[in-house]
Amino acid sequence: MDNRSIGVFDSGLGGLTAVREMLRILPDEQIVYFGDTGRVPYGSRSPKIITQYARQDAAFLMSKNVKAIISACGTVSSVAGSILAKELSVPFTGVLEPTARAAAAATINGRIGVIATNATVNSGSFQHALHAISPKLQVFARSCPLFVPIVESGFMLDHPDITKEVAETYLAPLRNEKVDTVILGCTHYPILKSIIGSVMGQDVRLIDSGRETALFCRSLLAENHLLAESNHGSCSFFVSDGMEDFSRIAGIFLQEDIHSSVQLVDIEKYEGAIS
Repeated sequence: MDNRSIGVFDSGLGGLTAVREMLRILPDEQIVYFGDTGRVPYGSRSPKIITQYARQDAAFLMSKNVKAIISACGTVSSVAGSILAKELSVPFTGVLEPTARAAAAATINGRIGVIATNATVNSGSFQHALHAISPKLQVFARSCPLFVPIVESGFMLDHPDITKEVAETYLAPLRNEKVDTVILGCTHYPILKSIIGSVMGQDVRLIDSGRETALFCRSLLAENHLLAESNHGSCSFFVSDGMEDFSRIAGIFLQEDIHSSVQLVDIEKYEGAIS
């Protein structure tokens, strides 16, 4: 048993899709969440910059004496996940492996769609992960660069019709490919799950990267004997900018007032070793 916190990070508030599920699946755990709201989005950055940001985010969480780190960011998981796994001294997982496993198990016709950021799609990470599970799987990837700013700004709350039009444009090619399963390869995307589902149709299974990562996290902690003792779990939040906007949107999403739990971090200070 280990009552230290679990560290979770993302480029903004998208990783809260994983945190929401973790609070349900691991109700006894303490969670420290860092959202890099000052540098979001990561998906349009170069691999070098994404790796730099990932190391800084992980270094901040390590300064909080966490027992495990979750990269609730599809971009970081795809571009820098293997690097963090080697460098960190605590158990680590991204969203890639658990989400690919769930999609491979869910598909019936073997045709899987992946929607993600430009960096994730260009890395081919989900394609590689799925083909490692079964070379017979057919994978169709689409980048959806506007989805992250739509979520981060709260635009979808006030303009669901326009958000659906954007989704229609992005997702029409996947409908044409007759996929029966779609990976929401960025943890911001489950926030748009109802809109994406209405566009894809009720027969298409949507794989929520946040939920699958939370389930995998429980297994990871159990395997390493790191589950917390029976306790009342909680979550503290840290951001690199825009505390009020984060608190407002995250509070709506988590259905609780989190203003008093959000603190500002100068993430640029965390440049050194992360282990």
